[in-house]
Amino acid sequence: MAAKKVCIIGSGNWGSAIAKIVGANAAKYNTFDNTVNMWVFEEMVNGRKLTEIINTEHENVKYLPGRKLPPNVVAVPDLLEAVKGADILIFVIPHQFVSRVCDTIKGNIKTDAVGMSLIKGVDEGPDGLKLISDVIRDKLGITMTVLMGANLANEVADEKFCETTIAHGPLLKELMQTQNFRVTVVEEADVVEICGALKNIVAVGAGFCDGLDFGDNTKAAVIRLGLMEMIAFARIFCTASPVSPATFLESCGTIEELEKELLNGQKLQVYQICFQSHPVKEFVTCLQNHPEHM
Repeated sequence: MAAKKVCIIGSGNWGSAIAKIVGANAAKYNTFDNTVNMWVFEEMVNGRKLTEIINTEHENVKYLPGRKLPPNVVAVPDLLEAVKGADILIFVIPHQFVSRVCDTIKGNIKTDAVGMSLIKGVDEGPDGLKLISDVIRDKLGITMTVLMGANLANEVADEKFCETTIAHGPLLKELMQTQNFRVTVVEEADVVEICGALKNIVAVGAGFCDGLDFGDNTKAAVIRLGLMEMIAFARIFCTASPVSPATFLESCGTIEELEKELLNGQKLQVYQICFQSHPVKEFVTCLQNHPEHM
C-alpha cells in the first residue's frame, strides 16, 4: 500500500502543536509519507516570512514559540500547493475561514482523500446549526471524521499527558497517538463533535463558580447538570447515530480550560449571562430552577 501523504491545513497554536505529533509519527511509520505539508497563512515576523522561519528554524515563533517542529514538517504558503496529492487533510483553522478554504481547494484535492476536523464550534447559517465537519463534507464531497478532546495546545506541545477522542479509523489513530497523547476511537462522529463545542459552555459555567467563590459542591452540580444538557441536546441534534452516554465520558465530553472563542450560537443559561446582561450573581438561581430540580 502506498504511503499516505498528510497535509495540515492551518498553523496557529493548535495546528502547530498537532504538527509536532503528525510530523513525528509520519517519520516513524511507513504507513505515511515522510513529508508533511502545513499550510501557513503567510505573514511577516520581525522582517522575515513566517514560512521561511518555520522551514529554517523549525519553530513557529509567532504561534507556538519555544517548541521545535520536526524537520519533515514543511510550511507552504500556497494553499493549493499544500493540499496537492494529499490523502489525509487535517483541518485546524478558525471556523470562520472554513468555507473560504473549502471553496479554494474544491476540485484540487484527491476524490478519495479523508478529512479530519480539529475545529471546535458549530456553524450557524441560514439553515440553522451545522457541524463544521458537515460543512467541509458538503463543500468538498470527501469522507470526514473529527478529533476532539480536553486538549490545550501548549500542553500537548510540551508533551504533557492528555487524552483525545477520534471518531472512526485505526489509521488516523496511528497518525495521531503518542506516548503522552492517547487516542480513544469511537463510532459516533457527530456526538464527538458536538461534545467538543458544548463542553466549552459548561466550562464557562464552572468558571463562574470559581469567580463567585461558590465552592466545589456548586461547581460539581454545574458540571453534572451541564453534562445532562449536553446529552439532551445531542439526542435532538445528532440524528445520524445513536447517542451513547458513554461517549460523553470520553475526552471530547470533559471540561477544559477556557479558550478565546466560545459559545457560538449556543443560547443556554450561560449565554444569557455572557451576552444578554443577565446578572452573573443570579447564576445559582439558574441552577435552582433547572428542569431536573423542578
